[in-house]
Amino acid sequence: MRAVIQRVSHASVAIGEDTCATVGRGFLVLLGVAQDDTEADADYLAEKIAGLRVFEDDQGRMNLSLADVGGSVLAVSNFTLLADCRRGRRPSFSAAAAPDEARSLYERFVQRLRDLAVPVQTGQFQERMQVSLCNDGPVTLIIESPTEGS
Repeated sequence: MRAVIQRVSHASVAIGEDTCATVGRGFLVLLGVAQDDTEADADYLAEKIAGLRVFEDDQGRMNLSLADVGGSVLAVSNFTLLADCRRGRRPSFSAAAAPDEARSLYERFVQRLRDLAVPVQTGQFQERMQVSLCNDGPVTLIIESPTEGS
């Protein structure tokens, strides 16, 4: 499982002309689910992201978590994060999980964040979405679950 986390001052997701989710200060998380991922991977990433200390404290050091700053998460499924671009010019998505499996693990990830008291908004699974954000910093991190690539 792979997540791209962007620290944002605000972010939103629209489908067509309709905004379906919006958050203020917090994270935009793009989540890709691989074929061999498990519920443990979803839990690991949710717990890691909930505890990330990448918001600045009074001394300007990255030392505060989402909970410390009252932040929230906008979670968006994104199978293209599993693209293999090593050969040719057209990416291969063969490492991505099948839609039903990916949806289940994406929903597990979102629920685990909520269980950790993180306010979460979501995009819509398997929809073409327009994601807007204001990256704060910019701060962008990539985190993979322990089984990624094994």
